[in-house]
Amino acid sequence: MATINDVCKLAGVSKATVSRVLNNTGQVKPATAEAVYQAMKTLGYKPNSLARALATNKTNTLGLVVSAFEGAYFSSLMRQASETTAKSGKQLLIMDGGHSQESECQAINSLVEQRVDAIILYTRKMPPEQLKQMMQTLSVPLVVINQMVEGFEPQCICFDQYKAACEATEFLINSGHRKIACITGPEDSVNSRLRLKGFHDTLDKHQLTATGFYHGNYFTQSGYLGCQALLDKQKPFTALFTANDNMAMGAIRALHEHGRQVPGDISVMGFDNDPAGEFLIPSLTTVTLPVEAMAQAAIEQALLLVKDEKISPVDLFAGELIVRESVDQLQKPS
Repeated sequence: MATINDVCKLAGVSKATVSRVLNNTGQVKPATAEAVYQAMKTLGYKPNSLARALATNKTNTLGLVVSAFEGAYFSSLMRQASETTAKSGKQLLIMDGGHSQESECQAINSLVEQRVDAIILYTRKMPPEQLKQMMQTLSVPLVVINQMVEGFEPQCICFDQYKAACEATEFLINSGHRKIACITGPEDSVNSRLRLKGFHDTLDKHQLTATGFYHGNYFTQSGYLGCQALLDKQKPFTALFTANDNMAMGAIRALHEHGRQVPGDISVMGFDNDPAGEFLIPSLTTVTLPVEAMAQAAIEQALLLVKDEKISPVDLFAGELIVRESVDQLQKPS
């Protein structure tokens, strides 16, 4: 493997001169610089990452901040982001957003201090106003997955939460359910509010009202506790819409403990298409999110921004209803 000394010898210059050429510092004659570059090409010499960073003011790294490390959803997102970054010849640094706005900010600041070339943020907690301010003031480009920021649409990779929730609720209604309860996500989540709005708007369209709803936190236990609370209200419902699969799994456990059959007594609709849902008894009807395609799009937008290339908005990603066993069709869907 060629060394910097080999480059010096072939180009007929000192190590200091090669360093100035690589780092773009000091006065170097064009002919001398060309000799150094030609020697590097002939020898197949590649400067180390620090030298490249000094020479180009780029570290060839991207940063990714995600809400959590656990679960198949984020595992798929991180794997796809890592693969797409690697194919571009760069490295990906991943940090935990810690389920809080403060933790997400700390992770972003840490990546900026590490001089990454761009940051991709999957956020559940950051309000649009703060995201907009960060996009305006950060020293590196910021691409956001999961939220739309007005004025920065090309840097936002989003899923049509509202439409997917409408379609899932419509399926329950078309299957004959009229008494439908809901376990939604946290109130401070933009996407949770969009899913809840899609649920309510679809009921309104059919002149129906929710039998009851409970604010969960996307974790399995909150689905379990939420379903218990709904059952304790003693307002009968034949179907339960849950804002993610983890809460749906917790709800199914609560229904089992209360002697309710799924889907015989109560149907359950999930959201996110967690791989475990396919192997539940009964298997979980849900909505799949194209998280891998979204992760790839986010990395590709970030790479273009690093190269100072103009980017265009990416269309909203659509969901797909996955019909399995957990929803009983009281009538054939239209």
